[in-house]
Amino acid sequence: ANWTKGYVCPGVEGRDVGKLMAQAIARHPDLDIQVCAILNDTTGCLLACAYKRPDCALGVIIGTGTNASYVEDIRNVDLFEGNPGKHKEVVINTEWGALGNTGSLDFVRTTFDLKVDKNSKNPGKQVYEKLISGMYLGELTRYILLEAAQQKILFDGDNKKTEILETRDVFLTSHISSIEADEPGETDNIREVLEELKLAENATELDLQIMRYICECVSTRASVLAAAGVTALLNKMQKRRVTVGMDGSLYKFHPHFHNRMVAKISSLVDSSIQFQMVLSEDGSGRGAGLAAAVSSSCRSNL
Repeated sequence: ANWTKGYVCPGVEGRDVGKLMAQAIARHPDLDIQVCAILNDTTGCLLACAYKRPDCALGVIIGTGTNASYVEDIRNVDLFEGNPGKHKEVVINTEWGALGNTGSLDFVRTTFDLKVDKNSKNPGKQVYEKLISGMYLGELTRYILLEAAQQKILFDGDNKKTEILETRDVFLTSHISSIEADEPGETDNIREVLEELKLAENATELDLQIMRYICECVSTRASVLAAAGVTALLNKMQKRRVTVGMDGSLYKFHPHFHNRMVAKISSLVDSSIQFQMVLSEDGSGRGAGLAAAVSSSCRSNL
């Protein structure tokens, strides 16, 4: 087990976080809290969505990071511990951000992806996540813009602007969303981004078009790869009708991410499967609350 979100906390890896939390609470006698469920944001997203839409069987987060949870036939889960009783299904946390750690996605990765990975806090880890999520897309785009400037494709190779693009994390994923929010023929948002980054002086219409095109390429690839992951799970479950609960800042705030995902999933998914993707906002919080309520109810009925 490794930390993957840009921070570390010693003494936790490989240990039961539920027990650790209970021990921490016990050190504060004034707290009357009982830990009855530990779940991650994708599971919470799924539960929160399923509360209102019973056919929800898949929860997906596409934000700073990315992950998915889905409903699996319990007979297929070799790692399940305990007596399932009357339950026939179980929620699986896929941790799909780690897909590609063994090289299976190398055919997709570019030299720019390799730079992002090399300069990250966890090189060689979370490969799929680094192709999709908001923590990395801005930096990936920056490397491409920098290459374009160095090759004098962008800003006519202006040295000052090239130096700006050499600054790590100067270009954010939120800039991609803002730039792509411009309607066709409009440039208000991209000009605001250029002003913010001090890249606006003498920028030509062609420069604006090139920047937008690069942003579109990066975000479109991310949405297509995310769609492939969703499709794989839909096809595996083979449920005739499925609602996919979605959450995460990139999914919510990028103006075209949802539509691009839906279009790609529709072209890849088994034709017998009907699906819809819906926003399960604050799914992690509401889902955790639902899990705690159900756990408490089950215990009280024993």
